[in-house]
Amino acid sequence: MADSVPVIVAKAISRVLGWAYFLCWSASFYPQPISNYNRKSTLGLAIDFPTLNVLGFIAYTISTAAFLYSPTIQSQYAIRHPESPETTVRFNDFLFAAHGAVMCIIIYSQFFPRIWGFKVGSRQKASVAVLGIFWGCLLGILIVWLLVTTTGKEGGKDASAWAWVDVVYALGYVKLITVVVKYIPQVHVNYKRKSTLGWSIYPMLLDFSGAIFSTGQLIIDSSLQGSWQGITANPVKFGLGNITIVFDVIFICQHYILYRVPAKDEEDQEQDDAERDRLLSQHIY
Repeated sequence: MADSVPVIVAKAISRVLGWAYFLCWSASFYPQPISNYNRKSTLGLAIDFPTLNVLGFIAYTISTAAFLYSPTIQSQYAIRHPESPETTVRFNDFLFAAHGAVMCIIIYSQFFPRIWGFKVGSRQKASVAVLGIFWGCLLGILIVWLLVTTTGKEGGKDASAWAWVDVVYALGYVKLITVVVKYIPQVHVNYKRKSTLGWSIYPMLLDFSGAIFSTGQLIIDSSLQGSWQGITANPVKFGLGNITIVFDVIFICQHYILYRVPAKDEEDQEQDDAERDRLLSQHIY
């Protein structure tokens, strides 16, 4: 039976929202590395942010690719969610994830002076807490993989036990965990410096718009399936949108309300930060 006009319109809106969020979120990766390049510095940007971003987007790329292109994962998902057997992962989700992984690697590389020659802070490695989360996530994926290979039925193909779809879910949850954690160090850095210098606000504005579009697409897709399992079975995409909105609002408030200072003062502060980092690296300060 052909789709009714409202359904056709809803599907069209879903596609528009999907590509709108893809464009917004994809564009949000560029202002920060461009700002770093123009300033020849990563001062003001917490290295914890790109460290977790690299892990999160690689995991997200693999998980979205599996949902889109693996018949095994698709069939296991359908068995686990009989009321809504078709996953709400779309091609724009995969393209966004793959593009994001590449850009995050580029931003992370800007913390290495031998590659870019930029000024960097005295702390050129992620904090112990962030590294703990990083390796903890990898350990979690490994544990799920071991459970599938050792206790799963039919080599992990039987969805009634530990199956390969659980590994894909683990990858998705890694992405969600990194999103929850990655913004916190940057919020703290801005608070400690009482400035957002070095942290581009434009990605946050694009993030905010993309989160609205992404959540809207997910809600429409779920309504078209006649089941909210499209949301509950895709908590990563739903969580990405909502968590992003919360932190975007915090960053927008920091930039436009809490830490508004004249450009000259910001420039002086950056010079002071650079000098302090230089002295710290020489064990003088």
